[in-house]
Amino acid sequence: MAAAFALFLKLIPLYVTVTLGWIARRYLDASGKHIAGIMLYIVTPSVVFSGVMAAPLSMEVILLPFLTFALCSVLGLVHLAVARRIITDGSASLIPLSVGTGNTGYFGIPVALLLFGQEGLALYIVCMLGTTLFENSLGFYLAARGRYSLRDALVRVVRLPSVYAFALAVVLNLSGFSIPEVFTPLFDNLRGAYSILGMMIIGMGILSFRGLAGNLRFTGLAFVGKFVSWPAVAMALWWLDANFLGIYDLAVYQAIFLISITPIAANTVVIATLLDTAPRQAAGTALLSTLFALLFIPVMIAWVFGQ
Repeated sequence: MAAAFALFLKLIPLYVTVTLGWIARRYLDASGKHIAGIMLYIVTPSVVFSGVMAAPLSMEVILLPFLTFALCSVLGLVHLAVARRIITDGSASLIPLSVGTGNTGYFGIPVALLLFGQEGLALYIVCMLGTTLFENSLGFYLAARGRYSLRDALVRVVRLPSVYAFALAVVLNLSGFSIPEVFTPLFDNLRGAYSILGMMIIGMGILSFRGLAGNLRFTGLAFVGKFVSWPAVAMALWWLDANFLGIYDLAVYQAIFLISITPIAANTVVIATLLDTAPRQAAGTALLSTLFALLFIPVMIAWVFGQ
């Protein structure tokens, strides 16, 4: 439990950052939409590129993002089918992003470093890229389809640079290239900006702390999908592989499980803000899930990892 308590303390600064975002929006009239554009088109692809470039790639490792992408897609589509039956206010298209992805960067990376060390962190980042690919492709497309035509939604997906950043980094890494040392501080700073701006934009989406849950059906379904369905699928896959398939080792499934218990991704709020699709609903639900995760993640880690 010592590690769980240490993790609890490490998460507190993230909530301070959310509060600073709310203060910036409330008293400085900061624009969340402008920051969302910077995050989606500049900062996120830079983090994806540098993460892949730093990872020791093999065919098995390269396939890991596609495994997590597949899990995100299945979970997102199943819960979208449910959402379309019970949610009628136009926010149903955000359910795949709310359920399928997670705050794997801002929350997950500090937790992975604490649990797995530097070596395990690289493996976690590779697995994490699958959620980034999902939110920048199918997840974005499904969210955009709630507001745009099929053609317009596809055009918006094609314009997203994170998928191209991932592909370019894989090619360069396998070709033996590395990021020049002179650019290392730049990418380190962009990773810092990724965390700070990502959490602040959640706070910027909250105009009032009353009624954060918004549509209770949306919030309830998002919580069930994120904190029940995702961990259950991750543990089922872990058990299946450990007992029958034997494809990956324990470290991989620990990384995937950690991905499964992170709160709703801040990039869900980023995308909802850019598309002008229920951004307050997305921000309120993301913030509630972030508050819930403050206790949920340490408890789950103590239970599953035995720490």
